[in-house]
Amino acid sequence: MRTIRIGAGAGYSGDRIEPAIELAEKGALDYLVFECLAERTIALAQQARMKDPAGGYDPLLAARMQAVLPICRVNKVRIITNMGAANPLGAAEATRSIARKLGLSGLKIAAVTGDDVLTKAKDADLALDNGDTIKGLGNRVVSANAYIGARGIADALAAGADVVITGRAADPALFLGPLVHEFGWAMDDWDLLGKGTMVGHLLECAGQITGGYFADPGVKDVQDLARLGFPIGEVREDGDLVVTKVAGSGGCVTPATVKEQLLYEIHDPAEYFQPDVVADFSQVRVEEVGPDRVHVTGGRGKPKTGLLKTSVGYIDSYVGEGQISYAGPGAVARGRLALDIVRERVAMTGAQTTELRCDLIGVNALHGEASGAGAPYEVRVRVTGRTETLAEAVKIGNEVETLYTNGPAGGGGAWKSAREVIAVASCLVPENAAQLSVSLVEA
Repeated sequence: MRTIRIGAGAGYSGDRIEPAIELAEKGALDYLVFECLAERTIALAQQARMKDPAGGYDPLLAARMQAVLPICRVNKVRIITNMGAANPLGAAEATRSIARKLGLSGLKIAAVTGDDVLTKAKDADLALDNGDTIKGLGNRVVSANAYIGARGIADALAAGADVVITGRAADPALFLGPLVHEFGWAMDDWDLLGKGTMVGHLLECAGQITGGYFADPGVKDVQDLARLGFPIGEVREDGDLVVTKVAGSGGCVTPATVKEQLLYEIHDPAEYFQPDVVADFSQVRVEEVGPDRVHVTGGRGKPKTGLLKTSVGYIDSYVGEGQISYAGPGAVARGRLALDIVRERVAMTGAQTTELRCDLIGVNALHGEASGAGAPYEVRVRVTGRTETLAEAVKIGNEVETLYTNGPAGGGGAWKSAREVIAVASCLVPENAAQLSVSLVEA
């Protein structure tokens, strides 16, 4: 039975590049996948494209392509990525330019488009999960991108693409696409599509499944994390999977790392809604079959819903922030006094905030007041305020900064910022709203 090898070269936009190079060089891969989009990432990319029509794709696209294209060409590894973000066509052109400079003539690059459904979503005035509607947000809406499936990727590979660049494809679809292409899986073979989605879900976060997100010193120790190796999926034609990594790389692949990733961000393991299938992980079995080799079986699937989750990005507000540190005896008391002063100052000066949050990092910033914990030697004050204008947001950080000379003793390391906030809400669109298209360019 045929087997192909797929490596995960990135688990998020800013991920390390060295493990991807290692995979390209030593992984004996058929495919190298870079998964680089989050819900908020594409809204920010759309905003960037509004400022520069040639931009809007992943800022590390050039660095990654320069690093791996020559190796992948020599080793006959095809690349799949969603680094196109808000501009897959622009990303394809940028990749072609890089390939030309590297002397990689004949390289075929495909851009898969159709995920941008802003016009159709506005026309339908769809309800959002934040209680609003798209029309209700008015001109604050920046983007609406549907999660497209594996079909466009498979079509691009069938057209001979060496590099496939998408926008907002569903993360597992980046891995399902080459399986559909290589094995000729039917797009209504729900169990195979469910298994392929399981493969994609396990590999999509890269270093998480090889021990990165897993590590917890003294509880779950992982060796050589500074040289963490990214995962390889050995996928059989029937959908069975072995997860492994390059021999000698850091990290580990164990039944425990695989199980944690299987359940990562999953609400219901029996119904994982994807554009191509409703995947069912409830019968998955995990077995260690060698050092850093874990066999995974039992994925299933049910018919897709015909609806696509769509992320709608919109300008929500502005946020002003200020931070300052206190250390030594009485640091917590001085930090609390600093927060009291800023709260009073914000009220006195009439800064127009719709929300104000005051934290002592190291005491209460994550889980509220730490119960039974001793007073730390050092704390960092953080004040954030949500406002309707940038000018009002600036006032928050200014008030924290003035604590240098007008607040408790010993404050240092003050920092401030004011920024526009892009929020994301979700809705469902009919899958025919996303009109897929594959565009090929050649170096």
